[in-house]
Amino acid sequence: MLPKYKRILLKLSGEALLGDQRNGDPFNPKIIEQYAMDIKSVTDLGVQVAIVIGGGNIYRGMNEAESGIERAHGDYMGMLATVINAMAMQSMLERFGVYTRLQSAIQMDQVAEPYIRRKALRHLEKGRVVIFGAGTGNPYFTTDTAGSLRAVEMKADVILKGTRVNGIYTADPEKDPTATRFDKISYEECIAKNLKVMDMTAFTLCMENKLPIIVFNMNEPGNLLKVVEGSDLGTLVS
Repeated sequence: MLPKYKRILLKLSGEALLGDQRNGDPFNPKIIEQYAMDIKSVTDLGVQVAIVIGGGNIYRGMNEAESGIERAHGDYMGMLATVINAMAMQSMLERFGVYTRLQSAIQMDQVAEPYIRRKALRHLEKGRVVIFGAGTGNPYFTTDTAGSLRAVEMKADVILKGTRVNGIYTADPEKDPTATRFDKISYEECIAKNLKVMDMTAFTLCMENKLPIIVFNMNEPGNLLKVVEGSDLGTLVS
């Protein structure tokens, strides 16, 4: 089957890398392995893949009053956490024979290329998976915003937001068993219903650039391929 999308931006949360484990380790190797296999199945179709991963499994920005760590300082710590996750993903992808490049918004020459838009586009055109680390390189912006920004810059066809639940619901399905899933929803409806798809900066960026978002369950093996092939999995925001 021919893929529906030629170029995608896959947004993963850092917490997703934990899977079900709660033993104190920052990530579950089995989850990263599953993600890498799913990404390889998509690149094998010729789909160009860019990835942005959060850092919440290692460091989540805390309340300044409680932690004593200044917000901007804490955000930079979070950016470094995303690079650790990106390196883990890069290593696993390369284990499966997928060519990758890691680009960081904060310069760290020993572990990553600096983020250069034209270079990233060239990597994608050559079939390499490009992983973007360190968010936007600026404090006060989330990795959701980094994902939206990179997707627009890379001229991606869609943002695929991989989560632990299969789409956007009327309420948190992990807490409310009566919650129902939306198959499709508009940007305006998401705002009116106050559905937390992404933070507002990220969401507005997608809306202004008419960039569709698909929220789906990444922890179910094979789901990424189904979404890329055009299956009605998850929720489409457009």
